[in-house]
Order: sequence, then C-alpha cells, then structure tokens
Amino acid sequence: MGPHLMKRPPKYTHGFIDRHGKPRFYFRKAGFKKMPLPGLPWSPEFMAAYEHALAGHPGPIGGNRTIPGTMRALAVSYFQSSEFTSLRPSSQKSYRSVIDAFCGQHGDKRVATLGREHVVKLMAAKSVQNKHHAANWLRIALRVLMQHAITIGMRSDDPTQNIKPVRIKTDGYHSWTEDEISRFEARHPIDSKPRLALALLLFTGQRPSDVIGMGRQHVRDGFVHLRQKKTGTTLSIAIHPALAEILEQTSSSHLTFLTTQHGAGFSSSGSFSHWFRKQCDRATLPHCSAHGLRKAAARRLAEAGCTEHEIAAITGHASLTEVQRYTKSVDQKRLAAAAIGKMKGEHKLANLGEG
Repeated sequence: MGPHLMKRPPKYTHGFIDRHGKPRFYFRKAGFKKMPLPGLPWSPEFMAAYEHALAGHPGPIGGNRTIPGTMRALAVSYFQSSEFTSLRPSSQKSYRSVIDAFCGQHGDKRVATLGREHVVKLMAAKSVQNKHHAANWLRIALRVLMQHAITIGMRSDDPTQNIKPVRIKTDGYHSWTEDEISRFEARHPIDSKPRLALALLLFTGQRPSDVIGMGRQHVRDGFVHLRQKKTGTTLSIAIHPALAEILEQTSSSHLTFLTTQHGAGFSSSGSFSHWFRKQCDRATLPHCSAHGLRKAAARRLAEAGCTEHEIAAITGHASLTEVQRYTKSVDQKRLAAAAIGKMKGEHKLANLGEG
C-alpha cells in the first residue's frame, strides 16, 4: 500500500501513498463509516468531507464482526432497514444511541432468548437509579428491535408487548411567567442576541431547533414561513409588532438571525439551548430554559382568548391534547373567575356589625 505519510493531518485521518505515487486519505474512527477524503489535508475540499464524516452517524462497534442471531446482528440489520433510514435524523440519532448502548452490554446475547422478564428487569434497574426516561427509551428501542426481528424472521413474538412505560410525574419544562420574561428583558437590551433569541422563541412559539434556522429568507409579507424540523409541518406565522421591531435592529449579513460569538449559525439546538441557559443565569433565572418559552407563548395565546385550534396553528401541534396541557392552568383560572362572578350577589354575610 505504500509508506504512511508523516504529516500531521486532522484526527482520525489515515493516509498513504498508493502504487502510482498518489497520496490517499481516509477517515477512520471506531464505530463510524470509513470514508475517503479528497485532496490534501486542511484544503477546503478535504475539510468539507472531513466535517461531513465526523458528523456522520456512528454504527455499532464491531458491526462487521457480528454473530448471526445475536442482538448486535439484529441492530445492524435494523440500522440498514427502511424502517430506520426513513426516520428523521434526530429520531435516528436517539434510537441509535440507546440501541448501541444496549448492544455494548448485551450485543452477544441471542435474540431468541430475550424474555419479557428480562425487559422488565432492565427497565427496573434504570428506574432504581432515577433514570426513568432512560428506562422508557429502552422499552421503546427494544420494541422497535423486536418488531424488526419478527419482520426478518428472527422471532415470532414480541416480548415487549404489554409492558407499560414507567410513570413519570413531571410538568416538563418550566413555563416562563410574565415577571420572569420582564426580568430577562431588563437584563438583556433590545439590540442584544439574547433579547433577539427571546423574541423569536416567545413570539413564534417554536422549538429551539426551528428558531436557530430562521433568517431573512423566511420573512415575507409580514409572516415567518417555516417547516418544522421535528414534525415536517409547514407554518406561516404573522409577525408580532414587538418581534418586527427587534428584527429591524438585527443585522442581515448572515443566513440566520441567531449566530454564535464567532459569527456562525448554531450547529444544533443543543448548543443553542446551552448558550441560552447561560443567558438565563445572567438574568438570575436558573430554572428557565429556551423550551419553556414555547409553553409561555401558548399560555399567552390562551390568555388572549385564542381557541385551541388557533394556538395549534401557531405552535404546529398536531394533537390538541398537548395544547390543552400547556393551557390547562389558564383555562382553570378563567373558569374559576367566571364561576365566582356568577355567584356575586347570591350569598351575603349575615350579622355584620354596624360601624
């Protein structure tokens, strides 16, 4: 294959001179797909391919050395199936993470020997550690694998059937109050990036993953036009005057409104949410988050008298059940006030003293 190049290319890069005297480079990282890298190290074409390879989805370690009939073999088959490849990239990442972790411990075990009692025991072990969400994700991932096993003939039954998820008592992300919104605005001036982020989240009601992709090209005729990454739902949201005022003071030199300190767009919703959390801390709001503003937006819409369908037209929720959960407290307050109002004058105090 020729002598190895002694230069110092980026990490995970392996190079050699072929028999024709031409340098060749490959990206090689355990669990990732081996990929050829064009050009020379650090050149634009080389780095573009390198970044693509580095951002690629890792496969199960030792996937090319799997033993037929094992959980690892089933995982490899599932990752190559249309059931998996047709999922959204974010869903693929979630499933792969859970399944790879499971195969790291149980990959050499036989698919046919997995029983209901084993699934229950594995979930219980995570619940004992207060990893309730992890327990439920494991249940979902194993169910997907078992359904695939039935499809390809590795099993005739699904041992995860009728296993219920772990019940988790939580209200999820904290929904911002008006006082908390005011405190954040007081800390971050109207021409700052944190204030811009707050306005985009609050006045569009979108998830961080959608907000970080918004730019001038999405604004037309007084509306923000977008396609939600999580659901694929296409939305056109009228721009609130407060948001319009802030956008007027925002530089349009980048494809996205929100950029990092280096002037680039945020690479993921996770990196943006982490940055926004720091901005909340600076406003002494350690319990607040970017996603909590989506709840606050729904709450504001409910307080303004919007119907559930009107709220869903903004947030993009396909199910009104989720919208009802966001606005439950608003409905309760409104109904309670109406009920007390109907009682006024019906019951008066007796035996009141005279001055």
